[in-house]
Amino acid sequence: MSEAGIVTARRIEDLFSTLMPAEKASVISHGVALRLSDLQKRRFLAESKVRHFEKKYHTTLEKLDAKGLPDDADYEMHEDYVMWHHWAEVLEETEERIASLQKIAEQGLYVGEIVGAGE
Repeated sequence: MSEAGIVTARRIEDLFSTLMPAEKASVISHGVALRLSDLQKRRFLAESKVRHFEKKYHTTLEKLDAKGLPDDADYEMHEDYVMWHHWAEVLEETEERIASLQKIAEQGLYVGEIVGAGE
């Protein structure tokens, strides 16, 4: 992150720290919900790309990596292989991010908002 980016992040953190606890929880709750939604869409896309290649080549990436590309692999298969690895990495990283955010969501932030909704 650039120095300007670090300064901006610190300013945001400082402003965030001035919020009332209920407002902080609300911001986190909504932010987590939005981010989880985005990440779930990304996971769906990555899963569909990986499944597409598995169907197309009748194997998994792990098996293909273990065997290596066939000697007669054409240009398309080489390109697919690179993209297959890309989408497998995207899937793994996205699942890690989802798991991390779900830990926050499980802390009951949503429940607190529902309880205080009528106030």
